Amino acid sequence: MTFAAALVATIALPSYAFDPKSAATVSAGGARSDVLGHSQNLAVDEGVQEQHAAADSLSATLPAVLKRQAYAQKFSAYTGPSAADYAKNPAHPSFSLDAVYNTALQYRGVPYVFGGANPSGFDCSGFTMFVYAQYGISLAHSVHMQDAVGTPISPADAQPGDLVIFNDESHEGFYAGDGNILHAPNTGGRVRVQPLWSTAVHFVRLGLK
Repeated sequence: MTFAAALVATIALPSYAFDPKSAATVSAGGARSDVLGHSQNLAVDEGVQEQHAAADSLSATLPAVLKRQAYAQKFSAYTGPSAADYAKNPAHPSFSLDAVYNTALQYRGVPYVFGGANPSGFDCSGFTMFVYAQYGISLAHSVHMQDAVGTPISPADAQPGDLVIFNDESHEGFYAGDGNILHAPNTGGRVRVQPLWSTAVHFVRLGLK
């Protein structure tokens, strides 16, 4: 009877009476005690070192950053002639639209600078003024005034090197053919060729005798 009572008592214990997680505890001093209270000392070999995992650190210079650095080195320290200097003593006295356009292409990558009129920085009319000055054509630093001195031409007759001017005279650049413009775009941009984003434009030609 005694054995049977003990067996029943054991079966009646709730399931959480024994928690495997509490079968042993570790004291603050590093000693480990089992459920019977027996002390167990843990020994760590002196050659074992604590390891810390860290993600690899990779550094690389993006192509765009390299390009900006190259542009800055090429154009930032410009000390050459101004547009006025070129107008008095043209670098390219033989005028043609193709020649004008090819000269303008050389300044791709120059940063936009409001009021800029040399290769350290251009705004839209400063860019056209500087390029045309190299062919002995003196222009004002103004979209409106450059528009006024040009000869209007039809879109069908426009060629690379002609000026494309927005009808509200807010912007201008060189016509680049196939519906594109070569221009100094806006703050944060650089001289580039891109598709015209508006049809509200007209074309003028300079250099006609």
